[in-house]
Amino acid sequence: MKTLRLNVFIYPVILIVFLTFVSILLSPISAQAQGRPKGHLFIIGGGDRSEDMMKRFVDLASKAGQGRIVILPMASSTPEETGQRLVEEFQNLGAKDAVFYNFTRREAEDYARARWLAGSGGIFFSGGDQSRITEAILDTPVHKMILDLYQQGAVIGGTSAGAAVMSELMITGDEARKPEEGHEFETIEAGNVILARGLGLIKTAIIDQHFATRRRHNRLISVIAGHPELVGIGIDEETAIIVYPDQSFDVIGNKNVIVYDASKAKITAGPRRSIGIRGLIMHVLLPGEKFSITRKK
Repeated sequence: MKTLRLNVFIYPVILIVFLTFVSILLSPISAQAQGRPKGHLFIIGGGDRSEDMMKRFVDLASKAGQGRIVILPMASSTPEETGQRLVEEFQNLGAKDAVFYNFTRREAEDYARARWLAGSGGIFFSGGDQSRITEAILDTPVHKMILDLYQQGAVIGGTSAGAAVMSELMITGDEARKPEEGHEFETIEAGNVILARGLGLIKTAIIDQHFATRRRHNRLISVIAGHPELVGIGIDEETAIIVYPDQSFDVIGNKNVIVYDASKAKITAGPRRSIGIRGLIMHVLLPGEKFSITRKK
């Protein structure tokens, strides 16, 4: 009986100690996941990238983790060639350690392979088709590792498709109507722009790229008319934004960043899914200017 009483007493104590220990271990992770990220986002609108621009990425990556830069070229139709080319580009810019991983979906679901990214100072997504990125890594251990790295202080960057994938709601590049080639996105209408989940590094905005160069105003206006809670950010070619932990960004490069804000606009529906918007705010930002995408409650 004495032994029985001892066990009855000890087992709950052991359980409480164990649960307390687990709680202590997990609490920093939960707090970190919910708190402000320590890292930066480096979002390029596509086109040519100047050395000065890319050296800024290398500099930010060198200050986080082990300073290693990992290129993820899954968006490209030729990922192996694209990955190797970007490795050489970063090495020529002074990166001490640069590698690329062309993850398949099966590989991205492997926790051991996700650990390949641990300690990275920078992650860089190539251009191509943004849907290839999400098909490969969305909701996988690799995706979670990238989010964790951003929280811990790494810089997460990308160009073109690698820019579009940054936001939680992603423009896929497709539209519901089937226009002839050369007549894409000629309308401002509801339900035409096909959207999908992105990687969720930006919660309060949606990104479009090659913006003024490819006349994508109709596309982004259509999107924010349906999602006025989001800021629409159109980044032109040869241009980038650097998003800081406080959710402000700097414009760098050679051209413009155009921001649409429909949060206080009056949006009306017209015939054949057309949209009317009164009170839409548009900002045309120059290199060197700063903007905040934090939504005031």
